[in-house]
Amino acid sequence: MVYAIVRAGGRQEKVSVGDFVTLNRVAGGAGSTIQLPALLLVDGDKVTSAAADLAKVTVTAEILQDLRGPKIVIQKFKNKTGYKKRQGHRQELTKVKITGIK
Repeated sequence: MVYAIVRAGGRQEKVSVGDFVTLNRVAGGAGSTIQLPALLLVDGDKVTSAAADLAKVTVTAEILQDLRGPKIVIQKFKNKTGYKKRQGHRQELTKVKITGIK
């Protein structure tokens, strides 16, 4: 089984061909392809972690859709001062499908 550890959206993800991964928003529209930098490549018993060898590895993914994460509510409160603040946030995300590891 071939899989790679890639850096995507400030995190590291374990991916193999055919996987669907949700990343922080990536530039590009639906149907376009992106390249993800590989940090580690495992091909059966062979593990590649040298930077010179990983420079030759390309992990390609196809953008499926842009979406937004769940709403997070941020509340701040200070006792006896009348201070309270409420704020919401929804993270912008992109769903991609891994198409190749070469």
